Amino acid sequence: MLRNRKNITVRTADPYKPPTGVYTVDPARSTIGFSVRHAVITNVRGKFTAFEGLLKLDGPRSARSAAYLSVQTGSLDTGMRDRDAQLTGPDLLDSATFPLMAFRSAAIVDSGEDQFRMSGYLQIKDVELPLHIDLEFGGATWDANGQHRVGFQGTTTLRRSDWGLDWNAPLETGSVLISDKVKLILDISAVQPARTGAVWPADAGRRTIPKGGMR
Repeated sequence: MLRNRKNITVRTADPYKPPTGVYTVDPARSTIGFSVRHAVITNVRGKFTAFEGLLKLDGPRSARSAAYLSVQTGSLDTGMRDRDAQLTGPDLLDSATFPLMAFRSAAIVDSGEDQFRMSGYLQIKDVELPLHIDLEFGGATWDANGQHRVGFQGTTTLRRSDWGLDWNAPLETGSVLISDKVKLILDISAVQPARTGAVWPADAGRRTIPKGGMR
């Protein structure tokens, strides 16, 4: 175990396993991105710029670890204002009515070395469905401020229509404008100690995610 000058204890027995502790997701150093096929021939990539999350890590016993993430749907950014307005508008994310979407883990399985499979529930608008995310533990380190950081990378693919995001437009080729398949790409940096006042959501272990997000 290592201790820094702030007396934060971090277990580092296995370099392939995360340490044990509660970490706050750092939005400034994290990315929640997505990629979707557009007009058949290109991929549109974007990200959400406003989100918050907590990680409860138990390195030796990954099954006891947990994650919670709350994302502001209106923060979607693809680099084109008109397109962003359409994606966050009433036909798709409807951010005015549903300002948050959220994910909470239900189970985490060690897949070997630094690989994990996280299963949980993703809520978009008023639909909550199971989602599996493949994770890679990027490592742990002390930053310049003396805080302990961990990194994770994750990917998954979902069908947006399962969550009621089924708007589309036909093309002359017989195809449609936007693919139903959306790839999510997560690059997470989280820091300990957890943010002052951060509280694990009371309903994070239940089927319904609190619409207000984290308190």
